[in-house]
Amino acid sequence: MTVLSLFDGISCGRIAFERIGISVEKYAAYEIDKYATQVSNKNYPHIEQYGDVTKADFTLHKNFDILIGGSPCTYWSIAKNHREITPDGFGGRLFMHYVRALYESKCKWFIYENNYSIHKDIKSFISKQLGVEPIMINSALVSAQQRKRYYWTNIPGIVQPNDKGLLVQEILESGLYWQKKSYCMTSCYHPVFYDTLCKHCNTMVAQPILIGYIGNSRGQGNRVYSVRGKSVCLSANGGGGGAKTGLYKIDLPDGDYIIRKLTPVEAERLQTLPDKYTEGISDTQRYKCIGNGWTVDVISHILSFLPNS
Repeated sequence: MTVLSLFDGISCGRIAFERIGISVEKYAAYEIDKYATQVSNKNYPHIEQYGDVTKADFTLHKNFDILIGGSPCTYWSIAKNHREITPDGFGGRLFMHYVRALYESKCKWFIYENNYSIHKDIKSFISKQLGVEPIMINSALVSAQQRKRYYWTNIPGIVQPNDKGLLVQEILESGLYWQKKSYCMTSCYHPVFYDTLCKHCNTMVAQPILIGYIGNSRGQGNRVYSVRGKSVCLSANGGGGGAKTGLYKIDLPDGDYIIRKLTPVEAERLQTLPDKYTEGISDTQRYKCIGNGWTVDVISHILSFLPNS
């Protein structure tokens, strides 16, 4: 398989091919984040790095088998104030480099990903350019993370993955303290309250369970979640707190507990990455790279529908 990957990040797509046993003869990657390429090169030294998509000549990859990628959702996400709601902004211009790559490379297959929260007009524009309607897949089906994403692809016959029923408690590093900033609490800390029954766990896709707050603020950085639900969606912001990975109540063997951020390894597990895959850069950059990445097992699921795969 020859693969052309745009906005490649930490090469989650490369892991996905390996995970389902598809041999990759050549993997050409376009990425400008030096920390992301450092992670990719550490894990896959034979990846061919080409840099900036805006300066690319994609005819260099003529007749590759598959084009994959997801242009940055930063400009289109509902989480951004004054987000772009038409395709004529910077987000749209970046996406058009993906379209250009598809035509210049003449790849047989393609997968394009973006956020579920994009404006309907942008969704329609992408569908028109690529000639297919997207399928929405929630990473919660294959991981312990709520993460709804649209996937546009010409790979036929894709259905939803089976729900593995994974919860945050199953990806924890055995009650490990977050090494730099932990929130050590005792059972008398009143602003945090507990759910006695996880009513969400029997639903088809479990949800994050908000159980309380630290301090007086109700902002994202102070919200505490139960490990008996899903994680909130990882984002590209560094640091690991708030909406990035959330704060979670971790029970300890002595009956006490801590409230802490998820560790980088736990964040990797939410994206179904191998443990320590992003090791070698700062924790802040690890969180950012992981949040920018794909949920590997979702991509593997899609790739499994490739004819003769």
